[in-house]
This record gives sequence, structure tokens and C-alpha cells, in this order.
Amino acid sequence: MEKNVAGRSRTLLPRSFFDRDPRQVSPELLGKVIVRKDGRSGRAGRIVEVEAYLGADDGAAHSAAGRTARNQVIFGPPGHAYIYFIYGVYYCLNISCLPEGEAGCLLIRALEPIAGTEEMAEARGLDNADLHSVRGLRSLASGPGKLCEALGITRERDNGKDLLSPRSDLIVADDGYVVSEIGVTPRIGITKSAEMPLRYIAAGNPFVSGKIKMGTR
Repeated sequence: MEKNVAGRSRTLLPRSFFDRDPRQVSPELLGKVIVRKDGRSGRAGRIVEVEAYLGADDGAAHSAAGRTARNQVIFGPPGHAYIYFIYGVYYCLNISCLPEGEAGCLLIRALEPIAGTEEMAEARGLDNADLHSVRGLRSLASGPGKLCEALGITRERDNGKDLLSPRSDLIVADDGYVVSEIGVTPRIGITKSAEMPLRYIAAGNPFVSGKIKMGTR
């Protein structure tokens, strides 16, 4: 256990946390923290929105067509970063789930910035953002492409990276925060298997992306 960049004690999540069905992992991952270590400083955001992606039966999943050199990270082992490029503009961060050989992952869709906000703003080219307001902070990481820019996540730098290793500069950890209410909605921004209720959010959190029409758990 160590102090994180926001001053709270944090613990790396165990491998077993991700060695499960993404639908089980997703609600429990809300409230955990993604940290980009940058020497003595760092950037961190609390996970407030995720989407689960399954195997061959999930038409929206990158694993639907089978294992390839490009998507092999999501076939295991669990707890590793799968990064892909979308629209020729943005990177997206996913975390592999399930035992090695089985396909499954979580897309991290939004973070609540908790440390290194000035560095996040600079990375996103938002040097004039009002970081003392929710609106300004929300501009940093309220979407999968935004959060990757804010944390400097790219496929070349991070694809396949072990997010549970203390030697990694990109990690996912638990600082004891508990999300009080979880909302569940269909996934957004996709056309295939779009009706599946596999988007999980911290209900009422202002840093989630998109419009909210949800049920709760």
C-alpha cells in the first residue's frame, strides 16, 4: 500500500478482480482509480463510467470475429490494457477480463479528475479551462477519447501494459472510495448489439459522458 497522487492510500487491484465476467467486474470497478505515473507527479481519475464487452456473441466486441494479432490482448491474461484507435483521431482504453484464452474486456468511458488536473488540461490543449468549476473539470476526461488524451494513453505506449504491476506507469487501484448508487443503460456510440444493458455509471456523477436514461442496481 502507498499514497496515491491524490493523497489517499491506494492498493493495486489483485489479478483475480479481473479474472471474471466483465458484467461482474463492471459495477465493482466504478470508483476505482486510473493513475498515470509521471515521475514524482502524476495524473489520476476516478472511474465513473464503463462498458462491458463480451465474446463471440457480442456483435460490438472486437473479439466477435475471433482472435487476431491486433486484438489478442482481450483474450488474456486479465488486467492488461487493450488500446485501440477510433475515427482516426482518438484512443480508447480497455481492460482485459476473464481467464487467459477467453475474450472479454471493459471500456473505460469516463473519469472524474482527482489529481494532476493542470497536466491533464495541458495534454488536451485546454490550458484556459477553469479547473475550479465542474464544467471545466468535466472537459478533461468525460469520454473515452478525452480521458486517453488527458492521461497520455496511446496504443504505441500502453497496449498490452500490465495495469496491476507496481512497475507500470499506468495502473488501476483501489483507494477505498465506494460508489453509492450504480446506473445501468444500453451502451452508446455503437450500432451492433446496441440494446444490451452493459453500460455502468456512478449515478448522479457529473463527470459521466452522454445523456442518461437508466435503471439502477
